[in-house]
Amino acid sequence: MINPVGDILLNNNNYFTTVYENSEFVVINKHAGINFHSEDGEFGVVVAAEKFFSCKLYSVHRLDKMTSGLLLLAKSSQIAALLSALFFEHQVQKYYLAISDKKPKKKQGLIKGGMEKSRRSMWKLTKQSNNLAITQFFSYPLDSGKRLFVVKPHTGKTHQIRVALKSIGSAICGDPLYGEKSGHYDRGYLHAYQIDFSLNKQDFSFKALPESGLLFNSDVYLKTVQDIGEVNDLAWPKI
Repeated sequence: MINPVGDILLNNNNYFTTVYENSEFVVINKHAGINFHSEDGEFGVVVAAEKFFSCKLYSVHRLDKMTSGLLLLAKSSQIAALLSALFFEHQVQKYYLAISDKKPKKKQGLIKGGMEKSRRSMWKLTKQSNNLAITQFFSYPLDSGKRLFVVKPHTGKTHQIRVALKSIGSAICGDPLYGEKSGHYDRGYLHAYQIDFSLNKQDFSFKALPESGLLFNSDVYLKTVQDIGEVNDLAWPKI
């Protein structure tokens, strides 16, 4: 299994840090506040990565602007098709870290419901099964009334984790759409922490901590993440 967690990262720029590169794909640690697509004359993270790696890159999943963390980009349409199939078949395991300043209705479990468009580019969770979103989570106490969430989305819907945590009363700190006091925080506190998959009979696992955010760099947060250990080994709620 490839797991370069302890390796020296390859570069730093305003958009991302490189975590891993081979002949088939790259894995980058996207910075918070960076658009996925180019907008308003400013490069998105995919274009920035293409310029850095000097090759065409193909996206197979995406991250919201406020969300930092691991992003997988294919180097060919053939590899992109293989990776997209893995995502479609739920063969890619993704784990996120989030911080909320609201106590959840339940400390761990499964959040399941239909995703429906709401107002101001927002989404909401319904009791219907249309556009079904399934999210597993654990939460842990931090200090000052905050909680750390370790989240595993089974599906990949727009704003899924943000809406799921909002639905249990724990909107993510700094979330400009779903948070109540987003301006009180220096960033949106959602981070794509780990991604695991198999490609061409080789197992890959990548992990990267957030690189920005006062809460993400606090001692209590870092100790809690360390104490949790391997997130893929947690007793995840059954779907």
